[in-house]
Amino acid sequence: MKIYTKTGDKGTTGLVGGTRLPKHDLRLECYGTVDELNSYLGLIRDQAISDGSKAVLIAIQEQLFIIGSLLATAPEKLKDDTKRKRLGITLMNADSITFLETEIDAMNLALTPMTHFILPGGHQTVSFCHIARCICRRAERAISKLNIDQPTQPEILIYLNRLSDFIFVLARKLSNELQVEEIKWIPNKPS
Repeated sequence: MKIYTKTGDKGTTGLVGGTRLPKHDLRLECYGTVDELNSYLGLIRDQAISDGSKAVLIAIQEQLFIIGSLLATAPEKLKDDTKRKRLGITLMNADSITFLETEIDAMNLALTPMTHFILPGGHQTVSFCHIARCICRRAERAISKLNIDQPTQPEILIYLNRLSDFIFVLARKLSNELQVEEIKWIPNKPS
């Protein structure tokens, strides 16, 4: 299979199912941002973190591929179960959201309760988490905007909302494991 097709040379791209859209279309922005998030999670997974955390990140990355495929499929193709199945597109289910909530709760058990906002940073791996969290929030905002005119599967927004929480707690967990001090943000602190 050739990597380059030349079909996008004039500024359009094809959705799963054949519909062509301009490359600046909000739908493409949505799944491009999910892809960017997935790449950052891969960067976090490549750091010196526990095998358990790596396994959870792989499961999340696989779920993000499902989300990307849903966003990259023409909406009319998703409405028809026969067409969707023929294209190999899987719908999300609530189990993926429950998985994140379970992981968040488990990580939180080992952490001290938060009393302040925390400044991002402290270690490169922790900083990667905070960048991924921001990308996740950007994806969530873009998909929320897309939903106004082109509703997506509701679980997508719920999943991304929960994922940004997961990534934040993962950053705290990694700070703890790496013995990095969390810098509390104190409003109106004299400089």
